[in-house]
Amino acid sequence: MKHEREIGLAATKLRPPVLPDRLVSRPRLDQILDTAIDNNVRLVLASAAAGSGKTTFLAARLAERPDAVSWLQVEASDSDPGRFWLYLIESIGQVHPRIVAEVKPIVVGSNADELVVVPELINKLSQLGETFVVVIDDYHLIESAAVHRGVERLIELCPEQVSIVLSTRFDPPFRLGRLRVRNQMVEIRGADLRFEPGEAGGLLGRAAQTLDSGQVAKICGRTEGWAAGLVLAGLSLEQVEDQGEFLDAFHGDDQLVVDYLSDEFLGGINDDDRRILLETSILDQMNGALVDQVTGSTGGAPWLRRTAKANQLLLGLDSTGTWFRYHHLLRDLLRVEAHQEFPELIPELHARAAEWFESQKDFGQAIEHRLAADQRDEAARLMLVYGPGLLSNGQIETLWRLLERLGDVARKYGWCTLLYGWCEYIAGNYSLAEEWLDTTLAVVSDGFDEDVTAGLRMNIALGRGNVAEALEIARRLTASGRLVSHTSDIATVAGGVYTLAGLTDEARVTLTISIEKAVDEEARASQILALIYLAIATFEDGTKADAQEAATLVLDTAQDVGLGSYYRLAPAFAIRARTDSDPDRAHADALHAVDLARRSPGDLILAHVLTMCADTLIDLGDAAGEPLLVEARSVVDRCSDPGIVGRYLVRTESRHHVAVDDVRADVLVEQLTEREMAVLRYLPTPMSQRDIAAELYVSLNTVKTHCGAIYRKLAVSDRKSAVQAARDLNLL
Repeated sequence: MKHEREIGLAATKLRPPVLPDRLVSRPRLDQILDTAIDNNVRLVLASAAAGSGKTTFLAARLAERPDAVSWLQVEASDSDPGRFWLYLIESIGQVHPRIVAEVKPIVVGSNADELVVVPELINKLSQLGETFVVVIDDYHLIESAAVHRGVERLIELCPEQVSIVLSTRFDPPFRLGRLRVRNQMVEIRGADLRFEPGEAGGLLGRAAQTLDSGQVAKICGRTEGWAAGLVLAGLSLEQVEDQGEFLDAFHGDDQLVVDYLSDEFLGGINDDDRRILLETSILDQMNGALVDQVTGSTGGAPWLRRTAKANQLLLGLDSTGTWFRYHHLLRDLLRVEAHQEFPELIPELHARAAEWFESQKDFGQAIEHRLAADQRDEAARLMLVYGPGLLSNGQIETLWRLLERLGDVARKYGWCTLLYGWCEYIAGNYSLAEEWLDTTLAVVSDGFDEDVTAGLRMNIALGRGNVAEALEIARRLTASGRLVSHTSDIATVAGGVYTLAGLTDEARVTLTISIEKAVDEEARASQILALIYLAIATFEDGTKADAQEAATLVLDTAQDVGLGSYYRLAPAFAIRARTDSDPDRAHADALHAVDLARRSPGDLILAHVLTMCADTLIDLGDAAGEPLLVEARSVVDRCSDPGIVGRYLVRTESRHHVAVDDVRADVLVEQLTEREMAVLRYLPTPMSQRDIAAELYVSLNTVKTHCGAIYRKLAVSDRKSAVQAARDLNLL
């Protein structure tokens, strides 16, 4: 499927494992699970040690039930919130494809914000008319607090007909006590999963045929009913000559695994099988072609099927008998043995695997194996095609982790340094992001298209509150005529720059381009952000009714595309509050806008929303308004060029007598001289008055005199207001 390839989805993660030939019926466990699902319990928690049989039991029983079931096999890399939610939604989409189409863009557009994703997913699940079971296997591999918060919220709010089943080695960091008290949770623990003597025969395999009931009970006692221990005991019993002696020495604890694999299992198979087992232990999943590639042999597919039939610790992952994986216990011990036996060969094995995955265009797996082979330059090369996809799909943690693993090699390649810059920008580290941009320009070759960096540069400038710097880039893009050839996100930020600079005509032209491209690209977040900037522009130069209509369009569209909880909607709520005639609605919208704005990136939008909501609340007689105005002032004061935000703040302060500065008129009091115009052009820059004096070869006092004249003629009292006033009058 196309969307699987786009994000490197492994289809085998999205279905339960193939059930073993010797499946053991366990009615007492079946009843626990059946009762939980039939009673619409929100969470079934199967929490027990490795090798206890959790996955097999759940897969077997759910296969027999009539309910629709989705299955996600978690891997350690799924701790990235963007990756986790995309996988979970994709797994649900195996049963209900419509949910993928409707919710996946929301994950991407919101950067996997659980406050946005979970409510929308719950809304879609609530529309299902049948019982639905969502299984998340190996949940203990998730380490992200954001993912934990989201899954706990999903469990607490999931509709009645949906049950969440978590299979894990240890309890997740949820407030399980609340679920227990409310009878919304059923637990399946290690004690429940222990095999009783009457059930153990199925795991002991052919060896059970030669054992009496007392011997089976003895094995169960030694293993404490541990499924993996019983499987290993059965494999050993098939090879030993004296079963009684083996049973006397058999312990069945974790040490059994180490001893068995090194002394019994690996020592009792032929050399070819042993070599294949050890060499393929570097793989998390494998098919016949991949086995052949890694081992340099043929016959991988029949070898996998033959080995899986004889050994329950090689698990089938699909119904066609194509994909397999080792049980985690077996895989880990095989890897230890391989590193002890031929450490020098391990990098070569990973390199072979990387070549195969690259040929299949599974660049994520290819990069992992390149890194494991210490082929970091090759891994960096693949980041050119893989990294942008991670960025656009919101998998920032995965992208950052890969870049850090590249180490110094990342500094050699422009696409890697640019990706690093985006990661730092998203984290709010603007100075570090700019350093990576400078590194990018230093390492790229001649002919590099600097437009590729424009989006990041404008975002950094706006993040720092420097409209002038961002405006210079936006104007250069527009003048080149190439804005339409880039993706919608660049046009959106350029349109935002024009909006915040008060150039509303240019903003409308650019944002119209952005919206058209965003609709074609199905880039919903970019579409909503462009509509937000249009609403701000309308608030600036349109009527009150027009501004309210523009804000309502933003919020309605966001609701339609599933981004109704998007934190960047703050300006739309603020504008609706400021233009609403209903005081109760206006008050609620203003408070909500402030909450959202505090989660939005950058100072400019925060200050704008704080100012607008303060304006609204003060008019409504709410004492919370004035502190917001004070906060807005503190934010604007740290911006070098706040654009229209600074002007709006000054006017609002004056209107509410928070500040006494006069509000300028939108006309020149007096024309600026040529010398004053020369000084004016430097005011949007970070240069001090002393720096400007040196640049113009005049004295500092001369520059101070010119600045005073500029402020007087523009009817403003400070440098930032002068910049925006000059911009409004087309002097800059």
